[in-house]
This record gives sequence, C-alpha cells and structure tokens, in this order.
Amino acid sequence: MDFSVVPFGKPRGERADAVRNREHLLRTAREMIEEHGVPKVTMDGLAERAGLGKGTVFRRFGTRAGIFQALLDADERQFQERVLSGPPPLGPGADPVERLVAYGRARVAFLVDHHTIARAAIDRDEPALVGDASLTQLHLRMLLRQCAPMPNLEGVVVQLTAALEGPLLLVLSRPTPDAGTASEINGFLGDAWQTLIERLVR
Repeated sequence: MDFSVVPFGKPRGERADAVRNREHLLRTAREMIEEHGVPKVTMDGLAERAGLGKGTVFRRFGTRAGIFQALLDADERQFQERVLSGPPPLGPGADPVERLVAYGRARVAFLVDHHTIARAAIDRDEPALVGDASLTQLHLRMLLRQCAPMPNLEGVVVQLTAALEGPLLLVLSRPTPDAGTASEINGFLGDAWQTLIERLVR
C-alpha cells in the first residue's frame, strides 16, 4: 500500500507568515499547558502570551476548542511519521505481528497522554471525533493481510479499530481520569491489546 497518497490531516500550502504564526501559537499554547494546565488556556490569554492580535488567533483557530484540535492535528502528524517511516517495530522493518503489537501499545500511549487536550478539543457544536482512526484502519488492514489472512477482514479491522481507539472515549466520559496513572493505563490497555492480537493471529 502506498501511504504517500493518503491525505492524512489538513492539506498544506499556507503562506510562510501564516505557517510561522501557526507554529508560534502552537508552541505558546504548549508552554501555557505545561505551566498552567489545559483549563487556563484561553483565546485572549494565548493572544496576549504570543504577542499577536486577538483577530489573528480567532482567524487561525475559530474557537477555544480549535486551539486543541490544532495541537492534536500536529501531534497526529508526528505519530503518523513514526508509524510510516520511524524505526521498527513501530515503523517498517519488523515482523507484522510485532508491528501490530507495537502500534497498539504506541497508540494507546498517544491517546491516554492526550486525553486532556482531546477533551478540550471537543466543540459542543461539532461531532465528538477524537484522534485519526483512519490511519489505524489502514495500518491494521495492511498488517493483518500480511500475517493472518482471514474471512471478513474488513469487519475485523473495524472491530479492532474500535477496540484500540475506543478506550479514550471511556477516559473522556469521566469527570476525572481516576483509573490510575498514565503509565498504569498504558500498561493495562497495552497488555490487553497484545493478548488480543496474539490470540487473533495464532
């Protein structure tokens, strides 16, 4: 499969000054999150901290949720690059079963680590879509075809995608993520994913 033709994320092609402003705003937003937490990041606060006009921030993001959607989009791109061209076993070069396990563990960690940003990225006026499940579906389909051809592959891919992407929704459904530390959640869900894959392909 030629992943280079898959249009993940938003298309590029912005003016150089717009790109600089976007990157500056995203860096500033990350600094604010690191220092004060997600709840303290506002449109006005971001504009003031970045030294840009409020109009620039509103044009760039539209709403406060748009700030966090942009952060997620940028991090999704980095995650995709690790999957498509990073070192094995997450990237190319490893046994397909190893890659399936590694992908699941990395994806769980990504989703859990981003759950506060993902919560803030949900706009009440828009569908609550979090993360880019399209990459997960494509990647699982490719690897399963290599290591475990089976009937109803498309349905299995949908079910596995739901099993992998769905736990974030469980975390987001709680007022506070009280299921344990991020490391404990990553281990719990990562181990479960590995068990699921190994049982499926054996």
